[in-house]
Amino acid sequence: MLFNLLLLLVPAALVLHYLVHASPLAIFLTGALAIVPLAEWVRRATEQLAKMAGPAIGGLLNVTFGNAPEFILALFVLSTGSTAVVKGQITGAIIGNGLLGLGLAVVVGTWGREHLAFHRERAGELSTLLILSVIALLIPALFDYTERGLYNAKNVADLDEKLSLGVSVLLIAIYVANLFYTLWTNRDVFAIKHQKEAPAWSVWQAVAVLCLATAATAWVSEVVSDALTATATVLGLTPFFLGVIALAVVGNVAEYVSAIYFARRQEMTLALSITVGSTIQIALLVAPLLVVASFFMGYPMNLVFRNPLELIAIAAVAFIVNAIAHDGRVTWFEGVLLLVVYAMLALAFFFATP
Repeated sequence: MLFNLLLLLVPAALVLHYLVHASPLAIFLTGALAIVPLAEWVRRATEQLAKMAGPAIGGLLNVTFGNAPEFILALFVLSTGSTAVVKGQITGAIIGNGLLGLGLAVVVGTWGREHLAFHRERAGELSTLLILSVIALLIPALFDYTERGLYNAKNVADLDEKLSLGVSVLLIAIYVANLFYTLWTNRDVFAIKHQKEAPAWSVWQAVAVLCLATAATAWVSEVVSDALTATATVLGLTPFFLGVIALAVVGNVAEYVSAIYFARRQEMTLALSITVGSTIQIALLVAPLLVVASFFMGYPMNLVFRNPLELIAIAAVAFIVNAIAHDGRVTWFEGVLLLVVYAMLALAFFFATP
């Protein structure tokens, strides 16, 4: 019911932007909140398609379209030339899913319970792939540091762009290989247990809702991106902070809702697959696609995260998820620790020099 009421914010954001010409702050806040119910409708439509497509494809659809709002929002921010904000969104999506989303799922899922169990094998596969994904994102930064700090190279920016483009192509190739592994070699990696439930929608209804929600998300994302810089100035914040925290949370709210829902139903394995699987997809697919798209959009973006805080935050997610995955169970206290680490990183990004 709440998400249906929040849908009223979609036309409200468009009216404020195109007709009323309201303040950037009002447009940004209204548009950002409007993306939340749209992300939920994307999730609902995807869930219905998942029930029709089978466990492996269905689970993969849930993870993939859960990242659609994040990707669309990043594209429109990228079209304004704000590459640093887009990198912030990538960082924010990784720490948001791995710390905030997983932490909320654990806390809500274990409320009134001693602990929740999950499949150690599944968690081990995801944590291993997450570590490999994070290493791939760290390589361009290490290359940049080596060329600038040790060799004082003069064409580092050009080399960074070439390396980032090459790494992006390789990451996309890895993701394709992961799809093959998921759909043929090990079909239950993204499988959803509740596939025996009959879908409540027809396939055409699900596709129509998915297309409309995705199109509306794209439209509202353009409105939000236009108001980003002015909103940061009004609030006394940096666009970078808004990218890492606000835009990343808004773009990934569908994963948070899904993870909390399944964790409360004691499906912690699925909640872990959604949050960590989405993080992996950000690193292996969304970020590389944004790099490739940036070259065609005229605003080349590399994968160099020069701020050490971003690198530490990304590495921390892989370390923490790997630590949690080893025993096959989580407690409410572990969930609280995840949220506290996220809050500390958010404070650090808030006080970080632009």
